[in-house]
Amino acid sequence: MSNTGMNMRGKIIFYEEKNFQGRSYECMNDCSDMSSYLNRCHSCRVESGCFMVYDRPNYMGNQYFMRRGEYADYMSMMGMSGGIRSCRMIPMHRGNYRMKIYERENFGGQMHELMDDCDNIMDRYRMNDCQSCHVMDGHWLMYEQPQYRGRMMYLKPGEYRSFSQIGMRGTRFMSMRRIMDSCY
Repeated sequence: MSNTGMNMRGKIIFYEEKNFQGRSYECMNDCSDMSSYLNRCHSCRVESGCFMVYDRPNYMGNQYFMRRGEYADYMSMMGMSGGIRSCRMIPMHRGNYRMKIYERENFGGQMHELMDDCDNIMDRYRMNDCQSCHVMDGHWLMYEQPQYRGRMMYLKPGEYRSFSQIGMRGTRFMSMRRIMDSCY
């Protein structure tokens, strides 16, 4: 079935209070600072698409992947005491996934190319750290612990010379997976 001509857009609705109460803000694309729309955000409903949400403005701080569903008290459950401050829509990707991961900053040290998920870089590659990468194809989630656990970071195609320079100082990434959710 062809998707030609279909408008594939995500839609997320943020609410000031838990359980979808209080003022709301509907978003269908990236929003770098939600403070001009809501005083705070403690619940949300993803109607379509996939989003990354952040607990600081400008896509900084702790981030979480959200697929279609209702999150009545997701923020306190995930330790986002200040709630959501910014969000980014993840575009649908069809095709190959390819990323090179590097042991050190500026593409130094060991290098390995991934085309699929990796639940533990130590077990698979004998790498005990990943400090830079180059995403050639697809959208990925990096996790600080093996088995896709702990803090996460969203990566779209591009070069990432230093994770510490993009607000992830002191975070070691030990597993990574492709964002393949068909949330539309």
